[in-house]
Amino acid sequence: MKQQGKKILIVDDEPSIRDMIAVALEMAGFECLEAANAKDAYALVVDEKPQMILLDWMLPGTSGIELARRLKRDELCSDVPIIMLTAKSEEDNKILGLEAGADDYITKPFSPRELVARLKAVLRRTTAQGIEDPIEVNGLTLDPIRHRVSAGETHLDIGPTEFRLLQFFMTHQERAYSRTQLLDQVWGGNVYVEERTVDVHIRRLRKTLGSDFDYLIQTVRGTGYRFSQKAT
Repeated sequence: MKQQGKKILIVDDEPSIRDMIAVALEMAGFECLEAANAKDAYALVVDEKPQMILLDWMLPGTSGIELARRLKRDELCSDVPIIMLTAKSEEDNKILGLEAGADDYITKPFSPRELVARLKAVLRRTTAQGIEDPIEVNGLTLDPIRHRVSAGETHLDIGPTEFRLLQFFMTHQERAYSRTQLLDQVWGGNVYVEERTVDVHIRRLRKTLGSDFDYLIQTVRGTGYRFSQKAT
C-alpha cells in the first residue's frame, strides 16, 4: 500500500546502501529519491519536496552534517524531517547530528525493518496536524487526499498547477508572497519558469474560483500575491 505518495530522499554515496534502503522503503509503500552528494540532494529537496530525508553523515565534499544545517536554515525546506545515517556511534556525534537539526539518528549497520519503523515514527511526530485533512475557507473546500476543490456543493474543475497554488495559499494565509517565492514553493526552485507564468496561473485560478471566491486571491502591489479572507 502506497503511503499516500510520501517521497523519501536517500542521500548516501554508496550505491549498495541506497539500493538496500530503497528496496525496504518501496516494499513499505514509499516512493524513493536518491542522491550521492549534498549538491544533488539539495536540488532534489527543493525540486521534489520529499517528506523525509535519510542523510548519511560522511559524504564527498559537503558533509551530511553541513547539508543538514543548510537545509534547516532554508525557509523552503526547514520543516523537512531528517534522519542521520552513520557508522559513528559515539555519543558526541549523535548530539552533534541532533543539534544540526536531525530528528533522529540511526547507526550503521541497521536492519531495514528498524529503519522503516524509525522513519514512520519520525513522520508521525513531525507531520503537521491536519496536513492531509480537507481545508475549508468561507465555503471553499480543498481536499488534498481526493485532490478535489469544491465551492459549496459544486465541484470545481481545477488544473494540477492551480491546485498546488491554491493548496499553498490556503495553508499560508494572510502573508504576501513574491512571484519568485511562489515559483520556489509551487513549481520548485530548480525549474526554469518565467515569473509572468505565475500571473497566468493566478488568472486561471481566479477564473476557476469564480466571482464568489476570486476575492480570496489578492494582488499586493510591488510584492506579489496574498490569500486573505479579508476583502480589500
